[in-house]
Amino acid sequence: MGDLSKAIHSKFANNKIKALLNILYTANWISNFQNDYFKTYGISPQQYNILRILKGAGEPMNVQVIKDRMIERSPNATRLMDKLCDKNYIERLPCQHDRRAVKIAITSQGHALLATIPDNFNDTLLKNLSEEEAGQLSNLLDKMR
Repeated sequence: MGDLSKAIHSKFANNKIKALLNILYTANWISNFQNDYFKTYGISPQQYNILRILKGAGEPMNVQVIKDRMIERSPNATRLMDKLCDKNYIERLPCQHDRRAVKIAITSQGHALLATIPDNFNDTLLKNLSEEEAGQLSNLLDKMR
């Protein structure tokens, strides 16, 4: 198990500062893990998030709705979707009632890619937490926000 004080060779003025820095340090650790993991599938964690949102919706969605549902609200979500379109994982569908509007749908290739990615890939990140501890952590993070 890690100790932030040892990892970054630092002491903290109080536990609140240590907790905040620990959250930032851990978020970066998770981000690096996920970036490396999804690189083997040729996508980013944010692109995976978009594909999961579309799969879960079960129907084409407006771009803004997808952006609102993303875990990491990215200002470059449109660019991420452009790359997914280039790889034929999603497609843009013109709206019949409003030519300016476009809906996004996951393609069969997008579904096929998701089928190759194990659902439990994050288990490695959480292996040191029990189910109860994970619940406590989640509740504390909710309380913080």
